[in-house]
Amino acid sequence: MQEVYEFLKKCGTYYLATMDGDQPRVRPFGTIDLFEGKLYIQTGKKKNVSKQMMTNPKIEICAMSSDGKWIRVEATAVEDDRIEPQQHMLDAYPNLKGMYAAGDGNNQVFYLKDATATISSFMGEPKVIKF
Repeated sequence: MQEVYEFLKKCGTYYLATMDGDQPRVRPFGTIDLFEGKLYIQTGKKKNVSKQMMTNPKIEICAMSSDGKWIRVEATAVEDDRIEPQQHMLDAYPNLKGMYAAGDGNNQVFYLKDATATISSFMGEPKVIKF
């Protein structure tokens, strides 16, 4: 999981895919955090992406690094409504504090459960990491 975190953190931007009924939706994200041994992402409860993950928590993340490797992460997004992971995320991304506060009723964090990450390149075999 540490390798997945470091890969996504280094990329800066990754793309999160959700389902909106029968229509896939993809958008750029930039928050990734390790807290209590779990990989977390963050959004706002007022956003459509939040509603989509609450309806169907199966997600996929994709990113490409500057060295030509890419990652795909299949997971189930599990909401964690505790203040502590929300605050940890905000401390990791202080620029979010202008829009969110821990426990404000809008800030929302999800950890990735039953995840399979695949790191690929054109030069070698894919590396699979399950967490």
